[in-house]
Amino acid sequence: MGGDKSPGEIVAGARQAHEELGVPVLLVGPDDGSLGEVGGLEVLAASEVVAMDEDPVRGVRTKKDSTLVRAAEAVRDGRASAMVSAGNTGAAMGSAVLRMGRIAGVVRPAIATPLPVPDGRPTILIDAGANAECRPEWLVQFARMAAVYMRARYGVEDPSVALLSIGEEDTKGNDLVKGAHALLSGRGDLRFTGNVEGRDLLRGAADIVVTDGFTGNVALKTLEGALSTFVDVLGRAIGSSPEAKAGGDALLPALLPYWAQMDPEATGGAMLLGVEGVCIVSHGSSSARAIVNAVRVAHEMAEKDLVGQLRAAFVAEPA
Repeated sequence: MGGDKSPGEIVAGARQAHEELGVPVLLVGPDDGSLGEVGGLEVLAASEVVAMDEDPVRGVRTKKDSTLVRAAEAVRDGRASAMVSAGNTGAAMGSAVLRMGRIAGVVRPAIATPLPVPDGRPTILIDAGANAECRPEWLVQFARMAAVYMRARYGVEDPSVALLSIGEEDTKGNDLVKGAHALLSGRGDLRFTGNVEGRDLLRGAADIVVTDGFTGNVALKTLEGALSTFVDVLGRAIGSSPEAKAGGDALLPALLPYWAQMDPEATGGAMLLGVEGVCIVSHGSSSARAIVNAVRVAHEMAEKDLVGQLRAAFVAEPA
């Protein structure tokens, strides 16, 4: 029931994922017919909804029969293998943490978002919004979780890790960045390559870029806005004259593959790492296509036992 296009696009994406991918999908929502035609998908009844503009913590604590709470409980109880939501991000995280629980040794779960890199594999940005205030040691944990995720999803055995800062030099950054830099530099289990700047995020400068949730979310939304504005400007320029349109028509076949790589709906959403269950937080504007990709990633990470791999990593070396 969450997201700007719910429930229509969410249900359509769920049906498409089931029909095209063969993935069993459990819908969580009201059983009063408001979901529309569900195409035979099972519906777990939930009578309440945490609104997009509602306080996340209050919503999760007071609405025990909300769709997000019931979805997280379904994963906790083994009725589902993963949870996907395009609704209130804070409430989705809160439901996952409170109902699924944290992996032992993880102090703070974090959001890992794939950033598209032209002609290359994505860069994982972590934390992209779960923790506005952080400590240096938490950033180390974020890096460790992202490394497990990078191996599970993209098959990168020894991913490089960089720290987002205002300069590449070791001395640049605030106290948080400098403290995290010192801790990351001293670890032998992470291939830490130093600082990167915001301009490096889409250049593939590192497999993983670590930051606090406030900075990460600002950076993510800035990138989304810049890409959207660029596409809009490009479209206006191509349509500005017959000559420009002719040039655009000639360039379009070469541009489309890059657009496919940069399209945020192709990433499958962001992964909440550190909880005892697979949880994907999709964009609020997600279309059916985005939901299909989110379900695809959720299924893949459940099949590969991402949570078990994370659990093993933190058992091996408690925080």
